[in-house]
Amino acid sequence: MNNGIRWLAWLCVEKGLCSPAQCRRALEQVGPQADLLGYAQHLLNTGVVADLPVLEELANIAHARTGGEGPPQDPFASRPARAATPGTMPSVGLVFAELGAMPDEEVASGLRELLRATARFGASDLHLTTGARPFVRKHREIVYLTDYTLTPDDALRLNVALLSSGQKRTYLLRKDYDFALALSDSERYRVNLMFHKNGAAGAYRIVAPETKSLADLGFAAHLPTIEKLLSYHNGLILVTGPVGSGKTTTLASMVDTLNTTRTDHIITVEDPIEVVQPPKGCNVTQREVGPHTKSFFTALKGALREDPDVIVIGELRDLETIEMAITASETGHLVIGTMHTSDAATTLNRILDVFPPAQQTQIRASVAESLRGIVCQRLLPGTSGGLVLACEILVSNIAIQNLIRDGKTQGLRNTMETGARDGMCLMDTVVFNLWQERKVSTETAHANIANRVIRAKLSA
Repeated sequence: MNNGIRWLAWLCVEKGLCSPAQCRRALEQVGPQADLLGYAQHLLNTGVVADLPVLEELANIAHARTGGEGPPQDPFASRPARAATPGTMPSVGLVFAELGAMPDEEVASGLRELLRATARFGASDLHLTTGARPFVRKHREIVYLTDYTLTPDDALRLNVALLSSGQKRTYLLRKDYDFALALSDSERYRVNLMFHKNGAAGAYRIVAPETKSLADLGFAAHLPTIEKLLSYHNGLILVTGPVGSGKTTTLASMVDTLNTTRTDHIITVEDPIEVVQPPKGCNVTQREVGPHTKSFFTALKGALREDPDVIVIGELRDLETIEMAITASETGHLVIGTMHTSDAATTLNRILDVFPPAQQTQIRASVAESLRGIVCQRLLPGTSGGLVLACEILVSNIAIQNLIRDGKTQGLRNTMETGARDGMCLMDTVVFNLWQERKVSTETAHANIANRVIRAKLSA
């Protein structure tokens, strides 16, 4: 074999342009008598290497080294996975650079093992994106799995590896696809697949195999307040927070609490179903947007005729859904939903502002009567590793109802400050207490406290 071919193959693999298996297959196709130029041209013609300037540069380097010794290792042999450095996820045996040479069954098997390894590592998400290195997210920090950058073919093969033929058609047609992936009864993942400017991409959220209690999630100090909210048989409870703040986990824990302590009919509407809730004291009906219903609104409208006691809405997104949720809470049902808002005042403003001006007075009166409470939460990096939960809780009382009815939501903060007896708390105060207990750093506390007086105490 031409020594230049060895050098070119080794250089291409080192640069991440192709895998050893692709170089080996190209050599088999051109034959052992091929020269360096013919081998390089074949790599280009077959699309194994698409970057012509880089290939020409590597071919020149390989030609210059032809007369000497061969490369430091066999370029056509599979490379062992690199040892994990501290803080990185251990290898799972899936060599990303060799995806092009793997059969579909092997790619699917490798992805299953990668998902399981991600869960064992304690990460919350796995990302497989065209033009980027595969990575996981653990405690909000990104951990790269390899130095190899996924090509469009690599990312597409990985992200469709576990789809049925119908799911694959849907994904390729819509270019966006959300679904719940279950590898077993205890291994569930929330998956979002999409396309971006470089190609396919997928985000895999690990769903905890067991539903944690509210106390275990970090609500121990506020448990009596939340349990009181859940004791109502009608009204509206909102769980809010930014993306990745644990709203779905809290919602699942609330449903589990109701499922354990009551004997009711609970209907949940989710997109997709993440945490499976087996019936305990309650009968739990779980519906997924897409396979089971057209939208949150249609499911909520139908739920009013399905004899529910509790209705759980995965997300309050639009005017129709919010209006129907308020109506359901006024007609004798306990409604629990989530929103992407940062505090209680913003949450109320979001609910009210989606309605046209002509309905504002009526809606303020309805929300004032139906609202039971708002739980806003954040996950902050802890000083001892991991994440710490911080929350803000609004509990509806006469003063809160009057503020909502009169449209004076700017006065909510003062009322909540004086409402500790009812179980209310402000995010700033809770974060400051976590700082005093040395559970979060001064930098984290500074970034999450808006009140200038409280922030001044951090440096006092």
